Amino acid sequence: MPHTLASLVNHTALKLTVLAGEDRLDAPVRWAHASELIDPVPYMEGGELLLITALKLDAEDPDTADRYVRRVAEAGVVGLGFAVGVNYEGVPEALVEAARRHHLPLLGVPRRTPFIAISKAVSASVAADQYRAVTAGFEAQRELTRAALGAEGPAELLARLAAHLDGWAALYDASGAVVAAAPEWAARRAARLAEDVARLRERPAPASSVVSDTDGDDRVELQTLGTGRRARGVLAVGTGAPLGTAERYAVHSAVALLTLTTERSRALQDAEQRLGAAVLKMLLAGEPDHARAVAGRLYGGLLDAPFRVVVAEPVPADDQPSAAGKLPPALEPGGSPSSGAGAGPVLDALADVMESAAARSGEAVLAVPDAGRLIVLVTDGGAAADACTAFAAAAEARLGAGAGARPRGRNGRVGAGRETEGLAVGLSAPTGPMAAANAYRQAEQALSVARRRGRALVEHEDVAAGSVLPLLADDAVRAFADGLLRALREHDATGRGDLVASLRAWLARHGQWDAAAADLGVHRHTLRYRMRRVEEILGRSLDDPDVRMELWLALKATSSPAGE
Repeated sequence: MPHTLASLVNHTALKLTVLAGEDRLDAPVRWAHASELIDPVPYMEGGELLLITALKLDAEDPDTADRYVRRVAEAGVVGLGFAVGVNYEGVPEALVEAARRHHLPLLGVPRRTPFIAISKAVSASVAADQYRAVTAGFEAQRELTRAALGAEGPAELLARLAAHLDGWAALYDASGAVVAAAPEWAARRAARLAEDVARLRERPAPASSVVSDTDGDDRVELQTLGTGRRARGVLAVGTGAPLGTAERYAVHSAVALLTLTTERSRALQDAEQRLGAAVLKMLLAGEPDHARAVAGRLYGGLLDAPFRVVVAEPVPADDQPSAAGKLPPALEPGGSPSSGAGAGPVLDALADVMESAAARSGEAVLAVPDAGRLIVLVTDGGAAADACTAFAAAAEARLGAGAGARPRGRNGRVGAGRETEGLAVGLSAPTGPMAAANAYRQAEQALSVARRRGRALVEHEDVAAGSVLPLLADDAVRAFADGLLRALREHDATGRGDLVASLRAWLARHGQWDAAAADLGVHRHTLRYRMRRVEEILGRSLDDPDVRMELWLALKATSSPAGE
């Protein structure tokens, strides 16, 4: 423990006497410094024992002594050591009274005790304290290493770290979820720090921050884990006071060990991604047996149960739908998961959330980032699928219906909190290895609908069970419809007949002349004449079912803003 004024007074070789401040001798001494300056305050850091002979100080003048003592006390000096018998035969009474008035310990230093002896005593104590801290830190490092290598892994490491700090510790995964805590009650405390952890993860790693509890119960330090710019996890430690040197060594050791356990080597990550891409490529090529053989134990369990295909894309402000129905570049012959652009923050966050949920539930998940896309195979009804749905639902709820694909601002986070772009996700129906290619097409179709509707997530079941009419609310469809009907509308604008309304009524009645004419309130011969004019103006025959279909859809697309 650090040297105090009391330990110096009790040092038999120094023979110091206490003249004032007897009740404050427990103050720790950071250093001992001799100065004869009239105002030494600019050179003080606080925590020093200031040694003086009063060579230039009029220590017998009450005002001068009071002003000097007040200044050094306010600067954080913990005590004064006055050399007796050097410039004054005794300690001036004015200096003693000033020290008592300002509650500053005053020690008498006998002539035979040189100041250097006091400095050496303090220096030796500081060095011994630092050595003890380093030794304790190394011992904590060995203990934490043994815990990290044990069967319990991070859980045991956190337990040892919490005991060493006399506090608590918690580990967050890449998505910001608490995966382990010690003691057990600390999981609830760690959960309250979710927003602080999310803000820290937005910063480039390595990063750290200090959080003061609103109730004043503890002081929490957060440290990111990982070797890259993306945090692979966060360590939180809570203590009743700022960390000392030994405790700091222990925390740094825990950060290094947890980084090794939470961040797999990049070579292993690349190998797993290449394996996942190969498995997915074989499934989409209609080779489920080969896919099973390659999947092995890593992904084999995923193929044994019904799974869903997820296709996700970021949605920038200048959203342009990508071409659907093509094999992803990573799955083309010679392709790899690294081909093309990176997945982007929003897809990184989605992948983290899904992989973390799968890891906690013990299920497999196959994720292949590909040219700005993310393709994932997840167990139907599993934790990863639920995490994907919740991720998208949170984005949509945050911004309101119809705008869920456009998260706002730097702190408009979902899960990871780092994404600044939007999200569109297509989710296939449950399937098996034999029908994986069809499920991929379903996911792409659902993704296309999600982007058209401005939704964050659309399931294929929703597309199949819904109406085709909302799909007409597209600029390209409206442009086609306006062009197809423009000649008829221009004809009607001249007042020479109501061809558009007549065409709508005739198509609505499936070409039944009497019923359509009754709806319009005209004679059936008048309606027949109008339909001949429609054919003449458009140059197309209404006997052709394709023409009737196109005209009906054009009328529906332009009849109202909703396409209805």
